[in-house]
Amino acid sequence: MNLKEEILLMGKYAKEASYFLAESSLTFRNKALLLIAQELDRKKTLILKENQRDIKVAQDKKFSSAFLDRLRLDSHRIKKMIEMVKEVKRLPEPLGRIILEKKRPNGLLIRRVSVPIGVIAIIYESRPDVTVQASILCLKSGNSVILKGGKESRFSNLILVNILQESLLQAGLPEHSVQIVKRKERKATKELLSLADYLDLVIPRGGESLIKMISLNSRIPVIKHYQGICHTYVDKEADLNKAVSVVYNAKMQRPGTCNSTETLLVHQEIAPSFLPEIINKLKAAGCEIRGCPKTFKIFPGIKKAKEQDWSTEYLNPILSIKVVDSLKEAIEHINFYGTRLSDSIITENKKRGEKFLKKVDSAAVYLNASTRFTDGNEFGLGAEIGISTDKIHARGPMGLESLTSYKYLIYGNGQIRK
Repeated sequence: MNLKEEILLMGKYAKEASYFLAESSLTFRNKALLLIAQELDRKKTLILKENQRDIKVAQDKKFSSAFLDRLRLDSHRIKKMIEMVKEVKRLPEPLGRIILEKKRPNGLLIRRVSVPIGVIAIIYESRPDVTVQASILCLKSGNSVILKGGKESRFSNLILVNILQESLLQAGLPEHSVQIVKRKERKATKELLSLADYLDLVIPRGGESLIKMISLNSRIPVIKHYQGICHTYVDKEADLNKAVSVVYNAKMQRPGTCNSTETLLVHQEIAPSFLPEIINKLKAAGCEIRGCPKTFKIFPGIKKAKEQDWSTEYLNPILSIKVVDSLKEAIEHINFYGTRLSDSIITENKKRGEKFLKKVDSAAVYLNASTRFTDGNEFGLGAEIGISTDKIHARGPMGLESLTSYKYLIYGNGQIRK
């Protein structure tokens, strides 16, 4: 079977499974989730073994430490994966919710109810945990899913999908509710994006080049974010101890993620006292600092930032710092250079904080908290299928609700339109 035929068959199988899932009871879907959690625990040694095969290949190819961090699974991460599956199982039924109900003067009862989107394609790169996150969210929300992971996580993805499919069968659900593209050819992604008759939505997760390629080539609606150039602004009325803690976490807790802070903005009035403390703390942890001329004057032992730094997603322990004259300048910088994903202000002045929250045009805007919280699990969504910086249908971390659409159900008694 050639590539085109194989991808087309996957689309057909996924469509059939989506109809079955849309009519399935929550009991069956939750049973599948319980079995998935049990199988992940039972086969964790095998999962780690297959992940090590991926890690070895990546190390031989000298991939960056940030890349290896995204690729690596360990006992702790598998434990978190299992907890995530259980958390999604505990979430309420997302389907059949009455969103709107109206009784018209002619007697028609009109209801808007939540329904699955249908068939969803997830195209992602090096993170095998996405395989489980995406699958369980689609399953709980009654959607079938076709996964297209990066070749770097091939062995990890295959064992995880095998576990998912075995659990589906044991629960009485179609194994084709979750499928993964096994072919390595680059054309496989474009073939998948051509399945407009079978796919209802595409969600890419990865670097900017991948997401732009998908957006340009897809005949199917795409929900996306291109980059995560996130900012933390330390205001002149900030609690500096709080600011040091939040900024350090926002940059260094896991610098290879899209919600880590890439640019620190600091008000000029507190810059002389704040910058030496935070820069020393970051440098001691191995973070490279690139600063504007004002930052360099306060702390000469850093690199000078270039214009391109303000629009660079490092995904590494690198931070650019700019001293700003005002809250207004900070907001304007973020709205110009940012990617509408995740930005934060540190201040004890509620009025200034509220102004920042209102005027920064991002999916998640924080007051006195780390940008690293922009995550479906941290938002209480159970897990996350992606983060959207679009403004239509879904925005921010996407959980179960974002994987549903709606339809109108109209109940009549012989009414005709006059």
